[in-house]
Amino acid sequence: MQPQIPKTIRILVADDHPIVSHGLVAILNDQPDMKVIAEVNNGQDAITLFRIHQPDVAILDLQMPEVSGVEAITRIRAEFPHAAIIMFSIYETGEDIYQGLRAGAKAYLLKDTPCSEILEVIRAVSEGQRYVPIEIGTKLAARMERPSLSEREHQVLTLMAKGKNNKAIASELNITENTVKFHVTNVMIKLGARDRTHAVVNALQQGIIKL
Repeated sequence: MQPQIPKTIRILVADDHPIVSHGLVAILNDQPDMKVIAEVNNGQDAITLFRIHQPDVAILDLQMPEVSGVEAITRIRAEFPHAAIIMFSIYETGEDIYQGLRAGAKAYLLKDTPCSEILEVIRAVSEGQRYVPIEIGTKLAARMERPSLSEREHQVLTLMAKGKNNKAIASELNITENTVKFHVTNVMIKLGARDRTHAVVNALQQGIIKL
């Protein structure tokens, strides 16, 4: 009997940092069972090239220009429900993990993950498995215990982080100051904050907003 030839895992890599992207592609192409069939540097191209090539595994950075990683995952999964996508990020906040997995990613890897582990996860995901490191799972569990902000609350929080007072927020969102106060109160309750500054700090630490 002839030895069985391993299946080649076709991979799309999307990352807007050239050093990270090129390095990862070189490592993957050096594996006998892997081949990078597309390398892009923004979320929109990731969606387009996924549609064209339909890779076995897609590795997406969460923070990309044009279309974010989470939005790209959402749109790809809407069109290809069984898409196997790995989030690849320098961030390890509960919010990033939660949003990415909720969008349909199968795994979450930090960019400082050892190469051997990255290769193992790609092979596992290509076979339909999920992967979240223990320390990441802990952050995810903590995030799932916290109530989500509404879209309006997120808008108010973002403007709070920019130093805007209630009157300025009301003007920008075209709502009343009393409505702003209502949303600010809800934001502080959901984030377990004692005041506006504490709410912004907590939101930054948890990855809910970014400067």
